Amino acid sequence: MLFDDIRNGAVDRLAIGLSGLCLVHCVASAIFVAVLASAGGLLLHPMIHEVGLMFAIALGIVALGRGILDHGFMMPSAVGGLGLGVMAGSLQLPEGGLGTVYTVLGVSILALGHDLNRRARS
Repeated sequence: MLFDDIRNGAVDRLAIGLSGLCLVHCVASAIFVAVLASAGGLLLHPMIHEVGLMFAIALGIVALGRGILDHGFMMPSAVGGLGLGVMAGSLQLPEGGLGTVYTVLGVSILALGHDLNRRARS
């Protein structure tokens, strides 16, 4: 059952959805912090980003790795890995500003990798 869901692209769709939630979180946090600076500490806590990156890496390994086994194309995994790398690198930048820009860029690249993986299965 689980392997059927993985083969049918369900994990890629889940990962794309998680990328979208991350994107909304990053943009909403930046706007929210600009409006209510006192609440920004909770939303921009480093632990949220570290745990989110852990989930993104785990889903990437399962979905993109399984994609290589199913369809044999490395490009989706390479694009997804680049996105994960950009996301991981953004953790080293200060919150807000450039850190948010790199996080959004990394999430977008990762979502593209999952979309390419999903399309390669069809």
